[in-house]
Amino acid sequence: MNEIVKIENISQLYDMMYQEKPLHPLIGIIDFSKYNIGDYNQMKVSLGFYSIMYKNFCPGIMRYGRNYYDFQEGTLTFTAPNQVIVIDDLEDTDDVSGWALIFHPDLIRGTSLSTKMKEYNFFSYDLHEALHVSDLELRRLNDIVKDIENELKQNIDKHSKALVVSSIELLLNYCNRYYDRQFITRTVKNKDIITDFEKLLTDYFESDEVQNCGFPSIKYFAEQLHLSPNYLSDLLKKETGKNGTEHIQYHVIELAKNRLLSSSVSVNEIAYDLGFGYPQYFSKMFKKNTGMTPVEYRKLN
Repeated sequence: MNEIVKIENISQLYDMMYQEKPLHPLIGIIDFSKYNIGDYNQMKVSLGFYSIMYKNFCPGIMRYGRNYYDFQEGTLTFTAPNQVIVIDDLEDTDDVSGWALIFHPDLIRGTSLSTKMKEYNFFSYDLHEALHVSDLELRRLNDIVKDIENELKQNIDKHSKALVVSSIELLLNYCNRYYDRQFITRTVKNKDIITDFEKLLTDYFESDEVQNCGFPSIKYFAEQLHLSPNYLSDLLKKETGKNGTEHIQYHVIELAKNRLLSSSVSVNEIAYDLGFGYPQYFSKMFKKNTGMTPVEYRKLN
């Protein structure tokens, strides 16, 4: 269980699961009904390619980082190259269905999709932040996957790559839309998370943590809330219009304004008190957010 099984390419995975070669060396579609899920119990796996996975039944759990994800519900999960996934407590079953669309970074290298991949933050979400889709949404995604599969079965020509890559991009754009919908439908739970985040933010700057650990990142608060940094930042953006970094900076600027106007301590001292190792970074951030330096703000008011 301690050893990580590294699967570098599509052909290696197909050989492991199907004992056959994929239709294309850089992309494949795995049919989960065609292999025994129990064969892969208690494994740590690192894939050298992107994976978009849908399953609607699987007795057992997968773990990413410290968090567990229950595959009993029909959901989509996304993993980027070289992420490590732990598969635990799986049982043999014939009642497994679903698919995985896997594609190597080399497939999209040099295309417009390659530069857009950083916009799909869900590839860095934790597994427990998976996408839950409705039947209608799932049918749309299934249709796109079927189109890709049909294209792979054709004789490869000069149009093949462009058509396959455009279909992958279409699927990812729909997933972006469905995640937006999921953020909206979970607004009550999201507001609880925001409340907890704001309390953590306030407590951090009122404690010794700011002196011991310095200016915090969104990663620090995400870990306290058992979320991935990108998921927390995206949730905040959807609910409040500010991402995680913007929230932290806004809170610090408000604290700085109060101290600039209510005390005579130097700007450098305020910067150090707020966790900045270098006062010039504080002044630069303050001016970026207010349009004036801390000294100018103090004189003006």
